[in-house]
Amino acid sequence: MNLSVCIDALYMNKNFDQSVKDTKNAGFDTIEFWSWWDKDIELVEKTIEESGVQVSTFCTKFISLVDSNQRENYIDGLKQSIEVAKKLNCNRLISQVGQELTDVSRQEQKQSLVDGLKACVPILEKENITLLIEPLNTYVDHQGYYLSKSEEAFEIIKKIGSNHVKVLYDIYHQQITEGNIISTIENNIDLIGHFHAAGNPGRHELDSGELNYNRIFEAIDLTGYTGFVGLEYFPKADPTIGLKKLR
Repeated sequence: MNLSVCIDALYMNKNFDQSVKDTKNAGFDTIEFWSWWDKDIELVEKTIEESGVQVSTFCTKFISLVDSNQRENYIDGLKQSIEVAKKLNCNRLISQVGQELTDVSRQEQKQSLVDGLKACVPILEKENITLLIEPLNTYVDHQGYYLSKSEEAFEIIKKIGSNHVKVLYDIYHQQITEGNIISTIENNIDLIGHFHAAGNPGRHELDSGELNYNRIFEAIDLTGYTGFVGLEYFPKADPTIGLKKLR
């Protein structure tokens, strides 16, 4: 298990290159971020090269997968995101699935989601990119989002049947949605391609709430997982000091 720092969360609204340098100074050599389309990608390339950090993942464009009318736009956005990923030597992309539609049944939306992901598989396999589908909690942070429960996310991934489409298991979101974190991880580790971590409640530092991250990280390690856990929280204190304390 390796740790990755989400600089868009920890260093929100701060200078990108300085945020990367602060992350490196805190002892971390891997970053991730949310959106690429509002960043100077040439600056991102230069910064990660000069700082000696790697990019574990970032988001593809926020276009709905549950709306079949948006599928072509989604695939175009994915292709654009892959081009950026290749520039940054990154082989994982995060995807949200969109808001639940009020005029279409959930079953139809699920089918659109499955069909859309299946349509992406040849592109992902050709480019050797893994797409990470993220369930989000709908109680606190993302009201109206289609996919909230990990069970449904794992079911969808099984339907796709490709190692290039996996679940981003966000420990914070799933603690709010359903709990039972460790058992769920242990039973589904082969379907998980990335983790996110934050304290709950509040989405702050990992030691700020009810989750025992020492035990959770130990359980992840024991599965043999060798990917990344993204630190995606909103710090209450200085983020660099907090990262040093976390290490």
